[in-house]
Amino acid sequence: MAEASNRADVPEKRPPQNRILLHPTYQQMKSLEVEDSAQVHVAFLVYMDLTEVRQWKEVSCVKSPELQVVLLEGREKEGAPVQTILPLPAHRSLSHKSIRQVLDRGFPMLLCAVASDSTLVYQRMTDGLVTPDPPAGPFQDLGRRQHRKRRQMH
Repeated sequence: MAEASNRADVPEKRPPQNRILLHPTYQQMKSLEVEDSAQVHVAFLVYMDLTEVRQWKEVSCVKSPELQVVLLEGREKEGAPVQTILPLPAHRSLSHKSIRQVLDRGFPMLLCAVASDSTLVYQRMTDGLVTPDPPAGPFQDLGRRQHRKRRQMH
């Protein structure tokens, strides 16, 4: 007759620890005492994307007391100007006043919207209107030719 296994011999299974919670930068962000834990979480995801994937330099986190958010500051490459990144959960809205407070910091500004599936979308924020780059692709020249033809007809 087989004996039942002794429970004392089987190591107790613990739930896996969330490694994010143990990361030194995440701990630093938590120490800034920002009330919105979802914003702190997305700030860490953006930090990891900037440092590990995009290889940004000198990325650090700072608290915006006015907005109660974690902002990131860093350089796209060595010697590049410092940029401020505002990581935000995609479902959270921003008022004009809060955008103004971030832009008044004086650095070039990126907004990074983070979706619930961790998709990151970066948008450059500016004070005023910016002329966009012309569209790229084979349709660009065709559009110019059609525009010229229309002008000649009138």
